[in-house]
Amino acid sequence: MSRVVLYDTTLRDGTQREGLVLSLADKLKIAHRLDAFGFPYIEGGWPGSNPKDMDFFAAARTKTWENARIAAFGATRHRLNRPDDDPNLQALVEAGTPVVTIFGKSWLLHVTEVLEATPEENLAMIADSVAFLRAGGKEVVYDAEHFFDGYRADAAYALATLRAAHEAGAASLVLCDTNGGTLTDDLGAVIRAVRDVLGEGIAWGIHVHDDAGLAVANSMAAVANGISQVQGTVNGYGERCGNADLVTILANLALKAGVETVPSGRLDELTELSRYIAEVANITPDAHQPYVGTSAFAHKGGVHGAATAKVRHSYQHVDPERVGNATRLVVSELGGKANTRWRAEELGHELEGVDPRVISRLVKQLEAEGASFEGAEASFELLILRARPGYRAPFRLLDFTVLVEGREGRDLRAEATVKVEVDGETLHTAADGNGPVNALDSALRKALRAFYPQLDAVHLIDYKVRILDGEHATAARTRVTIDSYDGLRTWSTVGSDTNIIAASWQALGDSLEYAIWKSGAEVRRRDERHFTTATAARGEPVVPGRSGPDPAGR
Repeated sequence: MSRVVLYDTTLRDGTQREGLVLSLADKLKIAHRLDAFGFPYIEGGWPGSNPKDMDFFAAARTKTWENARIAAFGATRHRLNRPDDDPNLQALVEAGTPVVTIFGKSWLLHVTEVLEATPEENLAMIADSVAFLRAGGKEVVYDAEHFFDGYRADAAYALATLRAAHEAGAASLVLCDTNGGTLTDDLGAVIRAVRDVLGEGIAWGIHVHDDAGLAVANSMAAVANGISQVQGTVNGYGERCGNADLVTILANLALKAGVETVPSGRLDELTELSRYIAEVANITPDAHQPYVGTSAFAHKGGVHGAATAKVRHSYQHVDPERVGNATRLVVSELGGKANTRWRAEELGHELEGVDPRVISRLVKQLEAEGASFEGAEASFELLILRARPGYRAPFRLLDFTVLVEGREGRDLRAEATVKVEVDGETLHTAADGNGPVNALDSALRKALRAFYPQLDAVHLIDYKVRILDGEHATAARTRVTIDSYDGLRTWSTVGSDTNIIAASWQALGDSLEYAIWKSGAEVRRRDERHFTTATAARGEPVVPGRSGPDPAGR
């Protein structure tokens, strides 16, 4: 099996993604996770560009790294400086890393118009910088910035920059598609031409961006054309459209090309790695990311779901467990009974006494009316529970009224009254709130609290509204999704109606019913402790040992 070296630049190039900011603690967490996974190179940042990166390298020097060699990143010397008095090169030395990666200009446009240097000066800057760092005992990785643009503009000069770096002692030469616009066939042709001219015995690398949506494809093509080092970032984080996604590349190389990239046995941690770094970076994971996304092996269509339930690989290009992911059959209007049965069993429900066709038809009907169970699995579980013979809901929502009052010079006021039935008893309560949904929530909890005190631990953590048919303007049908949390678990419920309050009422009722069911409360009849609490709250006498009011009124 051949081997390709993965060079991770999440902590440097990845942080150039708009909206991605890492603290020093974040950078150290990510570096240690990458090291534990087996990445051989981790680029930590650009020392001298900001205090945080200097602090990272200072901290990195005190750590033990099991697999990774830490790299510091910077540029060639300024055209007016000598290497030993160039601040950038001095900062790279002071970072104390075993590896230093420097970039130099391959494109004459950048040499003459950005650096304002002559072609000869640029070649000297490259050679001097590499030689200076090599003399300091560093492994030097040379990034040929804008190489493919430079090669198209003047192939001879682009090749001359590579010779300058190689002859000065660079350990590897990395061809960079910095603008990310090179097509795959063109990239492969340039790599072959460069290797033919400069000969064998050079360790080649590739560093591409995704501006044309080809970063992974181009990295794979580079490997097929003899490149042995691939630079990129976890999850493809990076400036503009991002860098090459090392997660996808790693899986492709291991599972499709038979190429070793990290120590064997770690591939099944790939999904966890991707999501861990997304969590630290405070970026929502891409559900549709190849291999590791939650939708990467999700099947929504009925034909696909039925086939997958019979033969796993009928609609899957690899076994998801090999990368730490899992097959999912999505419950939706496009699915069938196979999707329903699969998802129900995955959630721990045996469908004894429940016809999955009935649930599937109900899902189709409700989704046609605007609901969506893909992101509201608690509501889907309740559909299964309600279809079971003998199931009795812990409460029944009867009706509600919401009043919202706004007067000049006064804060907006919302009041809700609800009527709810619990165990044959009708309760009528009212509550104020800072908005109509909050007022509804407060009134409903007020009615249920005496029966189900565990609801005090339930909190709404997200509330989302989507307009489903915008052409109807304010009369459009809406979908409301509520995310709730009770200190142990998070769940989502859904409601849909042309009235946003009615949709909220549905989602809210589902959320509380799910919480009661999950807490293990008896849904056929409240237990004595709850009954006693409720009875006392209404001022009724309580007879110890009885499960109901004293028939004599004592």
